[in-house]
Amino acid sequence: MRVSRMSLRATLVLLMSTVWIWGVPASPAAVETAYPATATDDFGRQITIKGPFQRIISLYGAHTENLFAIGCAEQIVGVSPNEAFPPDATRKPVFSYHDDLEKFLAAKPDLVLIRPMIDRGYGRLIGGLEKAGITVVSLQPTTPDELRQYWRLLGLLSGKLREAEALTTHFFDQVERFRKAAADIPNRKRVYFEAIHDRMKTFSPNSMPIFLLETVGGINAAPDAEVVRESQIAYYGKERILAKADQIDVFLAQSGVMNAASVDTIRNEPGFHVIAAVKAGQIHLVDEMLVSRPGPRLLIGMLTIGRILYPERFGTFSLPTWEVPH
Repeated sequence: MRVSRMSLRATLVLLMSTVWIWGVPASPAAVETAYPATATDDFGRQITIKGPFQRIISLYGAHTENLFAIGCAEQIVGVSPNEAFPPDATRKPVFSYHDDLEKFLAAKPDLVLIRPMIDRGYGRLIGGLEKAGITVVSLQPTTPDELRQYWRLLGLLSGKLREAEALTTHFFDQVERFRKAAADIPNRKRVYFEAIHDRMKTFSPNSMPIFLLETVGGINAAPDAEVVRESQIAYYGKERILAKADQIDVFLAQSGVMNAASVDTIRNEPGFHVIAAVKAGQIHLVDEMLVSRPGPRLLIGMLTIGRILYPERFGTFSLPTWEVPH
């Protein structure tokens, strides 16, 4: 049975200090005294961290993107298929959870980063890695609080605590800029945010996409959606969407592998012609990598949504470039 979301936030223990790593200044000395440490990952796995891992295989694109963001390029010895960002990730050896155990062992990783879906579906591979003495860590943050803990754990796993702390500060400083910019917006728009069109699913009220939407001043039109398996996705259904037809000012949909719907698909969905946003031509697509994938590019997703909803407020809003501290 899966444990509660990101249980590491409650169970990460520093064995050499009584201070939580989150409260330790991200200095070289703090990095040295952070080990050994223990944590519990998203699948309930107990992890012993004796020191920074040096040969990391990432089987989830979000892990890859975030590792690069905190300066771990040299430690990454393998990535998942179809990596696209950052471009340097495309030049790394490719590994899949469909591959034989022997391929992984030949790369001699000391850490394999996965997400719970892989734990649930590919237990034989995961068991083989662990039997070979390779540390496996399963993580998938879905809320802002979990994102903070996720970055800090990646920093601990990789020895990049200072960089992870800097990324966290950078990200949430920008979130505050968005909040201040949206603080006095009048007549806020009500938005239905579609996650999967053919199943009529939206995002859970505490998910990252809804966090982005609300930060820039949007109102979630489906706050009563029921979460699917403690994920970002939530059930809703056409009947409930149409029951709120006159309350939806903007119809927003993530676009990508998870949701291949086009503007025309949404516009021509039987019954959707009564939705206020559809009548007004307010159907917009947003790249799922910018709204659903946990990482620093969520800021770009936030800006994209802000410009869709309130172009007069966010049209000239700009974001500083993130650079790994040296």
